[in-house]
Amino acid sequence: MGLMSKLLGGNSHSAEDYVELDVDDFDASEAGAASVQVRFTDISEKNDVIDIKDAVYDGDIVIADIIRHTTSDRTMEHILDELKQVANEVGGDIVQKEDDQLIITPAGVGISRSKIGR
Repeated sequence: MGLMSKLLGGNSHSAEDYVELDVDDFDASEAGAASVQVRFTDISEKNDVIDIKDAVYDGDIVIADIIRHTTSDRTMEHILDELKQVANEVGGDIVQKEDDQLIITPAGVGISRSKIGR
């Protein structure tokens, strides 16, 4: 299983699950990569949306695990509606990956709906 498959897989992960890779001769700040970050979070209640919205407004990409057993379907509908509105307001994108993850992007970052090589 590739690194991205593990990162985007359906399991919940903690910070200890991610390994920092050493990339020789690459300075992220010189390449401008430091201005956009990929942020990971869980959505277990409506209040979790506030931090996600702030991150997207700040220009970050958010990958959020949906913890359905702690939210009602109605609450999840409201959460999805709020996040769709944020993506629309900033000119970003939002997609639900299977039943357990949302990916929300800021302005100028689109999400392909097809896998690489297909």
